[in-house]
Amino acid sequence: MDSFEELGLSPELVEALASEGVERPNALQESATAVLRRGNSALLAAGPGAGTLVTWGSAVLDRLDAEATSPRALVLTATVETAQRLAESLQRMAAATGHTVAALGSPWVLPGRAQLLFGTPWDVLDSVRSATIDLGGIEVLVVDQADRIERLGGLSRVEETLDFIPKDGQRIVTAMPVTPAVEDFVERHLRRAMTLPSGPADPTGSASPPNRGTVRYRVVPEPKDEGVLATVAEILAGDAPHVLVFCRSEDRAADVGDYLTLHGYVAGAPGEASLPVWLGVHELDARQAAQQTEGVVVVSCDVPADPDSLDRRHGLTGSGYVLVLPREVAHLRDVARRTGYQLESAPLPRRAGDENARFRDMIAQAIENEDAAAYMLLLEPLFERYDPAEVAAAAAALLRKKVSTAPPAPEVAAQRSQSRTAPAAFVRLFLSVGERDGLAAKDLLGAITGEANVPGGKIGKIDIHESHSVVEVQEEIAQKVISALNGTTIRGRAVRADFDRGRPKPSTSRGGPSRGRPNRRS
Repeated sequence: MDSFEELGLSPELVEALASEGVERPNALQESATAVLRRGNSALLAAGPGAGTLVTWGSAVLDRLDAEATSPRALVLTATVETAQRLAESLQRMAAATGHTVAALGSPWVLPGRAQLLFGTPWDVLDSVRSATIDLGGIEVLVVDQADRIERLGGLSRVEETLDFIPKDGQRIVTAMPVTPAVEDFVERHLRRAMTLPSGPADPTGSASPPNRGTVRYRVVPEPKDEGVLATVAEILAGDAPHVLVFCRSEDRAADVGDYLTLHGYVAGAPGEASLPVWLGVHELDARQAAQQTEGVVVVSCDVPADPDSLDRRHGLTGSGYVLVLPREVAHLRDVARRTGYQLESAPLPRRAGDENARFRDMIAQAIENEDAAAYMLLLEPLFERYDPAEVAAAAAALLRKKVSTAPPAPEVAAQRSQSRTAPAAFVRLFLSVGERDGLAAKDLLGAITGEANVPGGKIGKIDIHESHSVVEVQEEIAQKVISALNGTTIRGRAVRADFDRGRPKPSTSRGGPSRGRPNRRS
């Protein structure tokens, strides 16, 4: 399919998409847009990188009343940052159709009057309960990245939100991967929902695609321009005659070309023998030009949207890279599996004398491999006050300065505990359960004394916040409490426990006074 006009979208939307450089629908958009335009509920088994926002966003804009004065579509996201980013992206399309967009948790004019409202389940519930917004007119509910919302413990909050919206509206869920919890949610709340794409190939079954080889990928920061530059420089330094850089649109290719040319790597159209960098948009045309030259290395600046796109680009040569943002990794893994490619991580090359390269590598690996859900909950209140990039930079600054609130080595703690003259030292523990789970101070006190088998006198102040709790315990039992509580369940919520590494905050304790020591501000 060559255009969104063939999918039945209005001319205003087709033009708005074209102005963003989105002219040809990918496989997901071809299969899902018409289904969603008719008001059907659906599970989109896809994530960032697959074009999910354009898929459901264009369909929703095409069928919603632009004259409404209260929300008609509600989009639930995992974080405030995601709500802001998606709202800004959709607003550029909505401006062409006359719809208004807003996101909770960030500055938007009159969010309660926007036709499309974005927000986390927690922010939405708070706004509904405080009568700030009215969800009685909601016709479409979108649960974006339901798997990520699940990791942050938010699916139960999504279910609570359903009590405030009409029962007969359209439901759209996106997820990659589609976890058992997400499948259960869809089965219970999306009646007669279609799953699109209709079914990825089973990697262990007879229908598995043939093994097509290996594709290397690099996790890079946003925007990707620096990652493209570093990769192109590395490839050309290795004596490759040309680098073919694939981009999602003509506008994107022009921007990447300007950035590369600024740094001395002149870019042009595929097949121009005098230029080291070729910029490809239409994959078959670029592939045909590249086939006439030996040694061309392919780089995907924008992650391939579907198996056909991945194979057209990287089936051309046995070398190359796909550059992905952290949030796009799950999508790339799914596409590679369905296409028959094995993925191989290839970190960005380190520049000589770059002392920060290893530090960035460590952070990138943590983003990919660590379970950071508890820390997202810990930092979420800061995201409402500061830009997430500022929070990350401050955390990195503290880490680089080796500022730590972790307890001392066990032998030091033992020496302190044996002292009869010094008072017992207390440390703060973070627990991923809070007020929104119906938690009370007595619940935590009972869990700690019961699971860790420690006396109540060794427990200090208990501060219960909206999404987490901070408990002070004597230093000598801290590790014991962490080990005992991790993986247990309090108030129906699986608990993650760790040392609290946030800055001290004024107490908002719902519990009683401190136990075992003088009461003082946390």
